[in-house]
Amino acid sequence: MTTTTHRTIPCARPARWLAVPLATLVTAALALAGCTADGGATETAADGANLAIPAPEALGDMPVPVLPGPVPPGPAPTGSGEEYDDSPETPFQDVATSPLSTFSADVDTASYSNLRRQVNQGVVPEGVRIEELVNYFDYDYPAPAPGAEHPFSVSAQVATAPWNPDHQLAMIGVQATEAIPASAGNNIVFLLDVSGSMDEPNKLPLLAESFALLVEQLDDDDRVSIVTYAGDNQVVADSVPGSEHGVLVDHLRSLRAGGSTGGADGLRTAYELAEKNFVEGGNNRVVLATDGDFNVGPSSPEELTELIEAERESGVYVSVLGFGMHNLKDDTMEAIADHGNGNYAYIDTLAEARKVLVDEFGSTMFVVAKDLKLQVELNPATVGAYRLIGYDNRRLADEDFEDDTKDAGDVGAGHSVTAFYELVPAGTAPDGTSDDFMTVHVRYKAPEGTDPASSTEAEFPVGADAFTTAPSTDFAFASAVVELGLIATRSEYRAGASLDAVRERAAGSLGADPYELRAEFVDLVEAYRGLA
Repeated sequence: MTTTTHRTIPCARPARWLAVPLATLVTAALALAGCTADGGATETAADGANLAIPAPEALGDMPVPVLPGPVPPGPAPTGSGEEYDDSPETPFQDVATSPLSTFSADVDTASYSNLRRQVNQGVVPEGVRIEELVNYFDYDYPAPAPGAEHPFSVSAQVATAPWNPDHQLAMIGVQATEAIPASAGNNIVFLLDVSGSMDEPNKLPLLAESFALLVEQLDDDDRVSIVTYAGDNQVVADSVPGSEHGVLVDHLRSLRAGGSTGGADGLRTAYELAEKNFVEGGNNRVVLATDGDFNVGPSSPEELTELIEAERESGVYVSVLGFGMHNLKDDTMEAIADHGNGNYAYIDTLAEARKVLVDEFGSTMFVVAKDLKLQVELNPATVGAYRLIGYDNRRLADEDFEDDTKDAGDVGAGHSVTAFYELVPAGTAPDGTSDDFMTVHVRYKAPEGTDPASSTEAEFPVGADAFTTAPSTDFAFASAVVELGLIATRSEYRAGASLDAVRERAAGSLGADPYELRAEFVDLVEAYRGLA
């Protein structure tokens, strides 16, 4: 994959980054960028990947409840109350009239693990967001050099589109620095849904053990508060030292479900605690764990995001963990995370919790770029038309790119963001001799400070040398994930996409695959074939 050179457009002094000892990495434990497996060989692979997971006896004296395994195949009960956002997919755009494509970076991964759960359950997936399928996996993008001007690099590769040989496919990767800003510690509020809808084995018991894994990563520099909500909300713990593992785990394992769901009041209480215990220079975050089925007080995505946006400037971030099935309110949870400067992950097994809350914590919790926006400028001499694949509810108006009051995605240390464009080559070249495919403009804010005028813009040209007839292993695998997404969403633009092609290309591009996640994807394609 070609790493592009860049031109800087100065807007503000760039942030300073410094490496810190491993002990301080615990503040990243809430990265919420899921990257794990599910079921059978999947859980075995995750369990055997040498993850630093405490033994059950280290989690406290109370007995560990029996957790559910993978969801067995078979039809889901009728009358499912799951709710998903229904944003229309992006159509092809004429470069001559619309040369700019603008969107907010997205590092959520919930859609992949939710799709996996649905396929293993034996139902046709709903709520498939292709960018979240792609960003679930790791890719070997080059990281910025130490002391680089910007906290990320941009890479690009262009090849023939596998499902439409008359088109080209461009893969753009943004890789964040692994250097981590200094932190004064964690101030974390666990906001836990204990309403009646959580009274299922794959909800509250799984939630408790998931957070127990996280607790074991904390120490004296961290403070944890716990708020539960049902018909009303209750402060179970207030600023308990993170080193008090037994106390915190006992609180988690003593939770019982029952009552209605007043999530908005719980959010207000959690924000109050987070702001009361605010740590200057630290990681201040509310982590909401729920199935999203709010039914008391403000409950629509619009009402809840209005509440979140009013609190966002406090410096407290909100991240969301989704649990359960049949009444999952995916649209609500995604909206809360997107508007709360957080991430959204879906937890379907304890293996997924380990990846989200333990294995990924060192690379995704520390924010190194806020409000990251991308604006891709297509070259009419090379590209006649284009289509951004996915990011359907992350699209921005072109003028929003320079509007620093517009909220966008945040990216953590070591994280990457991947986007794909399907390109229609230009038929006849207009005036001009440039053979660049596009220029990727990136605008971001330093993680510290709230000045809306403090953004920085960088440019990364994607030249003719980005095209290849021998795509990289990462390109081949990621394009297979995209192709499955086109099939699963019944895309109008899926052309010759097929499950046979998806499986063949994915199986041939497993790479190192240390957690066997790519191998799991191949198995998932076979399971999806049964649904088709």
